[in-house]
Amino acid sequence: MRFGSIIVIVALCSFTAYYIYEPIPEEIEERWKLMLTNSFFRSLSHLADLSELLGLKDYMGVMYFITLAEKVVPESDEHIQVTEETFDGVEVVLYQPKQRGGDTDLSRAVIYLHGGGWCLGSSRMSPYDLLARTLVSELDAVVLSVEYRLAPAHHFPVPYEDVYRVVKHFLQEGVLAQYSVDPGRIAVSGDSAGGNLAAAVSQQLQKEPGRQVHLKAQALIYPVLQALDLNTPSYQQNQDMPILPRTLMVRFWSEYFTSDRALFRAMMANTHNNPESSSLLKFVNWGAFLPETYRRKYNYSAPAVAQGVGGEGVGRDGLARSLADPRASPLLVPDSALRSLPKAYILTCEYDVLRDDGIMYVTRLRSAGVEVTHEHYDTGFHGGLMFTVWPTDFLIARRMTSNYIKWLEENL
Repeated sequence: MRFGSIIVIVALCSFTAYYIYEPIPEEIEERWKLMLTNSFFRSLSHLADLSELLGLKDYMGVMYFITLAEKVVPESDEHIQVTEETFDGVEVVLYQPKQRGGDTDLSRAVIYLHGGGWCLGSSRMSPYDLLARTLVSELDAVVLSVEYRLAPAHHFPVPYEDVYRVVKHFLQEGVLAQYSVDPGRIAVSGDSAGGNLAAAVSQQLQKEPGRQVHLKAQALIYPVLQALDLNTPSYQQNQDMPILPRTLMVRFWSEYFTSDRALFRAMMANTHNNPESSSLLKFVNWGAFLPETYRRKYNYSAPAVAQGVGGEGVGRDGLARSLADPRASPLLVPDSALRSLPKAYILTCEYDVLRDDGIMYVTRLRSAGVEVTHEHYDTGFHGGLMFTVWPTDFLIARRMTSNYIKWLEENL
C-alpha cells in the first residue's frame, strides 16, 4: 500500500472518530451507542442546513426523513385490532384488544400524542406503534394515537386544535361505548411536544362547563411546557447534548409559531419576550420553582423584554398572543387553573434541555394540590423512551417504558 493511501485512510479514520465522538457525560450508560446514534442525527441536521442554505428544501423538510425512515403500516395481529380512522376531520390510529369470549368488561383508554417538536414525528412510526401495542397488551387498554398536522406547514394553534378536537370527540359517551371504554378510566399522554399537547388539552378540558366525561390521569414524558425562558439551567447545561441540543429545540419553538427567521434569532438570544408575554414570566421563574438541586451554579435573571418580533403570516400582535397563550405554554396559568387537573405522572431526564420545564410543572402542580408522581432519570437523555427498536435500542428505554406502564396500571 502506498504511503499516500495510508495517510488518506488514517485521516479518514481520524475524521470519523472525531465526528462520532462527543463529550457525553460518563454517567450516561451505553454512551458510545448514543454517540453513534447521534452522529446520524447530526449528519442529517448538517445536510438540512446546507439544503436550506442552497434553497433546495427547508430544514424541517429534510429532517422529516427521520419520520419517513421509521414509518410502518400499523396492522392487526392475533391479539390487537388496529384501525385507521378519522375523528372530527383528524386522522387517528386506534389499537384495541381483541374481544375474548364472553368478556363484556369495559377497557381503560390512553390517548397518546407523539413527539417531534410539532414539526416531525408520526403515530405511525415504529417506536410509537410498538409502544401502543405494549400499552394494549400490558394494560388491556384501548390506545388512541393522534396524527395531528405538523408545523411549519401548519403553525400553532393548528396542531393543538387537531388534538383537542380528537379528544373531545373521543370523550363523548356514545363514542366511548362504541369502543367499550370505561368513561372513568381515561388518560391523555405524550412525549416531548406530545407532552406539551397533553398538558394543554388537560387544562383546556377543565374549562368546559357541564362536561360529563373527565380525564382520570395525564402522563407527560419529558414535556416541553414553556416558550418564554429558553435559558433555564437545563437549557444551559445541556445545550450541546445529543438528540435535542438547544439550537434544535429553539428552532422547533420558532417554527411552531412562524416561518420568520427573526423569531428564531430572538429566541436563540432569549430576547423574544414582549410586554404581553413578560407579564407571565412569574409563572416560569425557575429561581422560585426549581429546587436547589437543579439550579446549581446558575443564578436567575429574568429574560429581556423587547417590543416583539413580527412573523410571516402571524404579525406582531398574533405572535405576542401566541407567546402568551397557555395552549402553547401550559406553565403560563395561575394556580387556580391547575387545582382541578387530573393526577399526573411527569418523567424528566437529567441530560435534557427540557428537564426544568417538567420539574417546574411538578412544583407548581403540587403547590396547587394536584397529585403528582415525578420520575427523574439521573442518567437519562431526551427521547430515551423511543429508542426501543434495533439498532437504536437502549436499556434505559426499557426501564422508562416499564415504569411508565406500571404507573398507568396503578393509577388508571
